[in-house]
Amino acid sequence: QLVESGGGSVQSGGSLRLSCAASGFSFGDYAIAWLRRAPGKERERVPCISTSDGSTTYADSVKGRFTISRDGAKNTVYLQMSSLKSEDTAVYYCAAGLSCRLLDYWGQGTLVTVSS
Repeated sequence: QLVESGGGSVQSGGSLRLSCAASGFSFGDYAIAWLRRAPGKERERVPCISTSDGSTTYADSVKGRFTISRDGAKNTVYLQMSSLKSEDTAVYYCAAGLSCRLLDYWGQGTLVTVSS
């Protein structure tokens, strides 16, 4: 089970940190991703940590502003978001799976609203 938290409303230019706590499995064994779905747009994978080499990939839209990290001891993944823009408004989901393309476990989502 994955449970996200930390969403909310923030003004443009502000920061938020999302958390995703896992239970029933260890994040260390899986690829981990944050995805978002904005109103009227397709789902977008924001960052993903690969299982093969531990590398992290970011969508161009968030490079330099968002950072994914994980705390193995807490079995929790974070998404630090800075310099937020109105276009970052979306429901954010964390997901885990065998690879960044095969994400089988999903959280319920947390809403982030950025106002200009």
